[in-house]
Amino acid sequence: MNIVFLDRASLPAPLRTPRLPHHWQAFDATANAEIIARCQEADVVISNKVMLDATTLAALPRLKFIAVAATGVNNVDLAVARQRGIAVSNIRGYADTTVPEHALMLMLALMRNLPAYQQDLAKGAWAQSPYFCHFGATVRDLSGRTLLVVGSGSLGQGTAKLARAFGMHVVFAERKGATEVRPGHIDFEQGLRVADIISLHCPLNDTTRGLIDATALAAMKPGAVLINTARGGIVDETALLEALRCGHLGGAGVDVLHEEPPRHGNPLLDAGLPNLIVTPHIGWASFEAMSRLAEQLIENIELWAAGTPRNLV
Repeated sequence: MNIVFLDRASLPAPLRTPRLPHHWQAFDATANAEIIARCQEADVVISNKVMLDATTLAALPRLKFIAVAATGVNNVDLAVARQRGIAVSNIRGYADTTVPEHALMLMLALMRNLPAYQQDLAKGAWAQSPYFCHFGATVRDLSGRTLLVVGSGSLGQGTAKLARAFGMHVVFAERKGATEVRPGHIDFEQGLRVADIISLHCPLNDTTRGLIDATALAAMKPGAVLINTARGGIVDETALLEALRCGHLGGAGVDVLHEEPPRHGNPLLDAGLPNLIVTPHIGWASFEAMSRLAEQLIENIELWAAGTPRNLV
């Protein structure tokens, strides 16, 4: 069995050798123009973020299994994979601690205006204060605030658990446009209106792409905070920046962008706003989480090869 890992350097964690007869080939990174040549003899392809679209899959008649080294599978044309009999698996549950912790970190930093105070300190504002402290941007508590969680999977549930520990009232958003609201959920539009903080934990697909657009942002409470540790394409970045600049939003924390890495720049990176935090897609990347991911990735391949596949999408 030939196994090809297209972007090994995107997973900086040790990988054990699969317990099956195989030939292993790993590339630190793979450009789009290199995919077909590198995978021509592959039975199994491992990809974290390398795009495997319809044209690529059609050019790989030997390919039988795609092991995605992440939870999100928006880098694979799943419809074409099914048509061609190519099984696709993903990673599940490995980031149930690290992503919620990252989301809470962003919430805390923005509600307490940490970036603004760091900027004030750098300018000497505390040293010049007539008081023992420096009063700058408004500091707000998480306790008593309403958190709207978009996405009720393990990451959304993990975030809700931490938020409740801080005394927050948590509600889960129903899918936009749904005719019925499930127990424990709230209508999407109503949730936008009542939430003090909105945290995104849904996958990127045709129904969630551009979910948080200018209309959704305008519907949010003045001063609300938006957290996105899911996928960049869920949020209209131009509309988000405008909502921050005009003062409608109280803050935004994003760990994901439309283009990753942002080779062509991104307006959020250049905004210089004290109520905007951008982190480089590291919410998933604790040592513990990456170690769990690496083990599950190899297990997914072994189980598929044994005829007992798991985590199929």
